[in-house]
Amino acid sequence: MNSGDGLQEVRRPRGSFPKESPDLLLSCSKWVVVLVAVCSLHADVGSQTAPSARAITLFEGARLIVGDGSVPIESSAFIVENDRFTRIGTKGRLAAPAGARQVDLTGKTVMPALVDAHVHLGYRKGLSFTADNYTRDNLLDTLDRFAYCGIAAVLEAGTGRGDLPFEVRKDARSGARYLTAGRGFAMPNAGPGVPMRDAAFGVTTEDEARADVRALVAKQPDLIKIWVDDRNGTVEKLTPSLYRAIIDEAHANHLRVMAHIATLEDAKALLRAGIDGFGHVVRDRDIDDELLALLKQRPRVFFVETMWGERQAIYEARPGWIDEALARDLLSGEEMTQLAASFSTAAPPTPAQRESARRLLRNVATLNAAGVMLGLGTDTGGVTGGQYFGLASLVELELLVKAGLTPAQAIVAATRNSANILGLDQLGTVAAGKSGDFVVLDANPLENIANTRRISTVYLRGTEINRPALKARWALPPLGRNNPD
Repeated sequence: MNSGDGLQEVRRPRGSFPKESPDLLLSCSKWVVVLVAVCSLHADVGSQTAPSARAITLFEGARLIVGDGSVPIESSAFIVENDRFTRIGTKGRLAAPAGARQVDLTGKTVMPALVDAHVHLGYRKGLSFTADNYTRDNLLDTLDRFAYCGIAAVLEAGTGRGDLPFEVRKDARSGARYLTAGRGFAMPNAGPGVPMRDAAFGVTTEDEARADVRALVAKQPDLIKIWVDDRNGTVEKLTPSLYRAIIDEAHANHLRVMAHIATLEDAKALLRAGIDGFGHVVRDRDIDDELLALLKQRPRVFFVETMWGERQAIYEARPGWIDEALARDLLSGEEMTQLAASFSTAAPPTPAQRESARRLLRNVATLNAAGVMLGLGTDTGGVTGGQYFGLASLVELELLVKAGLTPAQAIVAATRNSANILGLDQLGTVAAGKSGDFVVLDANPLENIANTRRISTVYLRGTEINRPALKARWALPPLGRNNPD
């Protein structure tokens, strides 16, 4: 995949198996000003092209969290040349190369940029949730929102429409990397939630399923997504014979398969059928020893936990992050009102919902204690995920800690593990030779995971993301809003 900086990013073949391990009265002149501002802001953000030949920067003084769970490097020093980390060390012992720019990060903490391995892009735009929103501009804007929050890459999990996701994926640009599973697989009219449901292949025979897998393979998806869920008896669940055929055909074409599941028994059956990972954690029952035994036999199998979807039931009161600057940067006033209302005490979660959330937290803790690979996923953009792109990914870290992970473990899940799940060998940790994707924080997340939301700067592919320009762009009123014409 071209990284957008003139260099070729090294990554495993797509889907391959990972290695171990305003006002109505605005005058015309004012609208002209707004138009000019919009164009300028798009240019500022979108023109972050490749650094000049041999652009070298020495960053010094920060606490460096490498992303592999090791003890952080205090008063670190690291060099980024063009788009790559080239040397990692400590301040005073790592000399600045000739001509290098120097950046003092004393008092800051640096960590790898995150990877969100389960999102749904294109359908949400402000408060609107419809397939009509699935456009190139909306996809690119959403990728900028992820980049603003320090997310280096995302996976669109099976709700891609036509060729557009694959076209956007190959475009060189400065926002988050875009991976896609294209169209997922389910029984007819039984896959993702409305309005995304028609995006999936609806299959009824093994031959049809295999043919559709082969058709998808030709587009080179990053993995394949299946839905094995009857949604509380409202739709037909993908049958074992069909998902076995999909998994078999995918593996024959060197692609991995990730399953949407809800029940413990479906998780077990899918493991026996050779599934490679799960887009959710078991939600109907507590995980038992049989499932853990099956997972022990399959150490490469992963879970992305998507606890964000049950945020209202997990939090006992209005969470503090609603009132943080980051949320206001990303969301309109109407969106902020909707978000706050979702935690209103006027309509609290039911006891059953509270218990489901507690069970989810227990199951994440159980998987973590068993050494199962956990990655970060949010289901953002879907029915329960809402339009909180980027913000949700950072809150998910907090939810992982609520489930019993240490802040260091949560960071590993969101960086190294998620990169590994998606085959992104050049992301996930700060190490020589890897892509220069990192987040500079104003406080230490190992002391309080909420500090991952105290972002100072973001660098992707060795280039600083122009966060002030993005923030200003999103603060402008949409052209035509309240326009009587």
